[in-house]
Amino acid sequence: MVLLRRLYDWVLHWAHTPYGVPALFLLAFAESSFFPLPPDILLLALCLSLPARSYRFALLTTIGSVVGGMGGYLIGYTLWGATSEFFYQYVPGFSPSGFSQIQQLFSSYDFWVIFTAGFTPLPYKIFTIGAGVFEINFPLFVLTSAISRGLRFFLLAWLIYTFGDKVKAGIDKYFNLLTLTFMILLLGGFLLFTGLR
Repeated sequence: MVLLRRLYDWVLHWAHTPYGVPALFLLAFAESSFFPLPPDILLLALCLSLPARSYRFALLTTIGSVVGGMGGYLIGYTLWGATSEFFYQYVPGFSPSGFSQIQQLFSSYDFWVIFTAGFTPLPYKIFTIGAGVFEINFPLFVLTSAISRGLRFFLLAWLIYTFGDKVKAGIDKYFNLLTLTFMILLLGGFLLFTGLR
């Protein structure tokens, strides 16, 4: 928990630098294609720092995430044969059996798979790369990504714009409990996902 708290505080510090907005875009881009940390924490910090700009930050995060997702799609579509072993060995969440499951999900529920991965805490990059590997319709992929990521980030911006400091105080007060709850939900989702095989 201490390490996660330090990481949380490190991400929050970006909100108080001139590099906060570019860092938000880059984090949103990277998380959608290869990086493990979601941009939500930095988005939260920027929205809390400047609540009047919350929706601008959400738009920037959405654009960065969708463009990053397009990058992930491109990795899957063009480079998967050459890079798959790297992802399986070094990127958490990637495995041959997991990818086989994703292929089955895409073949039956392409829109809903992308939407669910984009809106929930599932590791979105796995699904963006998978969409490219399995050649999901690209315009459908981009549209679904924009809808799901936009809903996620604009919902967070709305919460901060509406409730502001109460949200931050709640996070600070219950950080350990929230982290534990998030980890349990993530683990539960992973177990459910792998159990569907």
